[in-house]
Amino acid sequence: MTTDTIFGAINNFLENIDDFVWGIPLILLIILTGIYLSVRMKGLQIRHLGKALKFMIRNEEGGEGEVSSFGALCTALSATIGTGNIVGVATAIAAGGPGALFWMIVAALFGMATKYSEGFLAIKYRTIDDDGHVLGGPFYYIENGMGKKWRWLAKIFAFFGVCVGILGIGTFTQINGISSAVTNFFDPNAAWSLTLFGRNISWVVVITGALVTLCTALVIIGGIKRISNVSQVVVPFMAVLYVLFAVTLLACNIGKIPTAFAQIVQGAFGFGDGISGIRAVAGGVLGAMIAAMQNGVARGIFSNEAGLGSAPIAAAAAKTKDTVRQGLVSMTGTFIDTVIICTMTGLSIVIAGSWAKEGLEGVAITTDAFQSGLPFPAIVSSFVLMICLVFFAFTTILGWDYYSERCLEYLTNKNRTAVKVYRWLYVLAVFIGPYMTVSAVWTIADIFNGLMAIPNIIAILALSGVIAKETNEYFNKK
Repeated sequence: MTTDTIFGAINNFLENIDDFVWGIPLILLIILTGIYLSVRMKGLQIRHLGKALKFMIRNEEGGEGEVSSFGALCTALSATIGTGNIVGVATAIAAGGPGALFWMIVAALFGMATKYSEGFLAIKYRTIDDDGHVLGGPFYYIENGMGKKWRWLAKIFAFFGVCVGILGIGTFTQINGISSAVTNFFDPNAAWSLTLFGRNISWVVVITGALVTLCTALVIIGGIKRISNVSQVVVPFMAVLYVLFAVTLLACNIGKIPTAFAQIVQGAFGFGDGISGIRAVAGGVLGAMIAAMQNGVARGIFSNEAGLGSAPIAAAAAKTKDTVRQGLVSMTGTFIDTVIICTMTGLSIVIAGSWAKEGLEGVAITTDAFQSGLPFPAIVSSFVLMICLVFFAFTTILGWDYYSERCLEYLTNKNRTAVKVYRWLYVLAVFIGPYMTVSAVWTIADIFNGLMAIPNIIAILALSGVIAKETNEYFNKK
């Protein structure tokens, strides 16, 4: 048996596990949790969205914490808004048709209730040291909310969180995405290359990798406050830049929007001429509907992370003493990520018809949509998309460093030395990321990412009575 055969068997085994972890059971668990919480809190995410958006930009005075509520939200968004908003939407629509976008939005609306609950619990059960250092998230609302006897479940969540950060989602996949995007724009044919690790590698990859590693080190070595400060500048900038170009595209094709919406709604239930190929593969109308639902929901959850338990780690650091307020601020992250940004990406792709063009996949679908729909030369549209991808991926690197650091703190009983060593290991992982080609590493990270959700969802359901009671009391008083 050759080495390639062995590695192929390992990859197939890991991919089967990944498909199982991110299969129908976990997706249903997350969606049904969102529906259950929405009912218990009487549609809070719709009724109080305006108040949530107001709280998002108005920081609370006198609250305890390390960063402002807006800073905590931007830290969470830095990890949430990423390549999934550009690449994930494209792959979902390519696999499930335009209807995938419909189910992505539905999942996000229910996911807002889950994200609210995560932010609420993060503040209620966090710990603050005498020196003002804050630690909170699923591990603390499991231990402090469910009781010490559940600490083993909290440890499992923290372990998965560290693995996700260092093994791929926060490092290898992001820096690889950055270097690939920059290389495809500046040196697609590898005209300027050198031999490294037995392979021809473009100088653009080497330079990009070194610059991103340096920027990462300068930010994360400074801790949460520096990550928050950078995120408060970069996240709004990158989101506004991307939304601006998406709005321009939609404005230039405003006459096609009603038809696109019709395709999206029809595709959601397995109808429409544009998805005949998907119906054939999926086995009829019902199969096409299930394909649209599965791809839309899965990619939506992967993009906005509602239920995964990552965002409450950042929310716990917010300067606030109001659990409901922070819960509302936290849920705006899902609204911004999926309902706004993913919807704009999806509409652009459906309007251009890029999802149905043969030979296109991943980022190439979104690139084609921007090139077709924007009134600029193709090279300008490609450049803008590359810049957005770079910013999205870089801020994901920063956000996941913070998440995994806090998980490590919990695992090591707040050992600061372990955290400092981990930061340098994280920087090292970013440095070697552009040269990594082992897909198994990314699959393992994807598996750990999915496994994080299980302890978190268990805790949210166990504490849902507390969430609903205090939330309803809060709004009844108001």
